[in-house]
Amino acid sequence: MIKKLFLIIVVCIMAAGNANAFIDKYTIQREELPEKAQQMLVEHFPKAKISMIKVDRHLLKKTDYDVKLTNGTLIEFSNSGQWTSIDCGKKNVPENLLHKTIHNYIRKNYDGTTIVKCKKRNTGFDVGLSNGKVLRFNLLYQFKGEINDSEFKSTEEETIIDE
Repeated sequence: MIKKLFLIIVVCIMAAGNANAFIDKYTIQREELPEKAQQMLVEHFPKAKISMIKVDRHLLKKTDYDVKLTNGTLIEFSNSGQWTSIDCGKKNVPENLLHKTIHNYIRKNYDGTTIVKCKKRNTGFDVGLSNGKVLRFNLLYQFKGEINDSEFKSTEEETIIDE
């Protein structure tokens, strides 16, 4: 009896894991994005075209969206359409996406560099510069220190989650 119950539980877990692999959807239709995400793209990346949208559905957490633009920019959006991560490669992140206090700090202390990537976290922002440095700011836009690029990439689980 216990062996049968254990086998049923294992089969259910495997089925749920396999079902998750088929939930993601790929498209190029802006309409697949939440309204807020569509507005952000129009406002901050008006000339960029969408190369691909990955609608990432999860069994135990909300859907998120990974958008790749034809200019190489990668943007991650939460379920509500808030951006959570932007990577513009070697191009500048649009200035009005981050608070002016962050921009002022970078101009003053890292002259000649630009912001090429940024990530929202529950405790603030990580900002990647064109010189390869990554800076951490708290929710009040105060500089908290430099971090290494691997920390920037590992903050994936810390990314802001919608309420």
